[in-house]
Amino acid sequence: MASRFTLGLVFLNVLLEQLGLPLPAVPTLVVAGALAADHKLPAAALYALAVAACVISDTAWYLAGRIYGGRVMNLLCRISLTPDSCVSETQTSFERWGAKALIFAKFVPGLAMMAPPLAGAVGMRFVRFSALSTLGGSLWVGSALLAGVLLKSQIERLLPQAAGIGGAALLIILLLLGAYIFFKWWERQRFYRALRMARISVGELHDQLSRDPAL
Repeated sequence: MASRFTLGLVFLNVLLEQLGLPLPAVPTLVVAGALAADHKLPAAALYALAVAACVISDTAWYLAGRIYGGRVMNLLCRISLTPDSCVSETQTSFERWGAKALIFAKFVPGLAMMAPPLAGAVGMRFVRFSALSTLGGSLWVGSALLAGVLLKSQIERLLPQAAGIGGAALLIILLLLGAYIFFKWWERQRFYRALRMARISVGELHDQLSRDPAL
């Protein structure tokens, strides 16, 4: 029962992160990989569920891009913590690598969520998208689980200490996560203010030139 509960948590964590929530799944996968190496979790089920969570979230974003097109990209940029690079990095990756960008998208911050709806928006065939998405998710999950296997002894020493700290550790993690999100939100607001000021300056210069052609 405990292993099923843990597998469910891993699946939910990966699914929510891939859907866009700020809930990092790599630390969870690394710890789960160490537990699987110690035979405390079924490795095959762990791997399959984590990859399935990736494919489900990618498919949801792909369908959203296929149905709503660029509106989905605009929405993601508005809610992105890094709006100044949310589209440019995705488009650059697709221009350079094409559909193969889906294979390594999950290793690039921001690209994991932006690539699937872009693939849908540009009309990529679903069969091809599913194959590349599954391959990319398999590599990403596999690398995190492998890191847990390689760090098994260190993680085994840290887990009892973390369990002893309990609620205090969870509170610290939540505070750090909240501070990170607040910092990125503040950066986003500063970016938007700078963008508005730049537009105002350009508008004023245009008005001045129209009033005095000699300039």
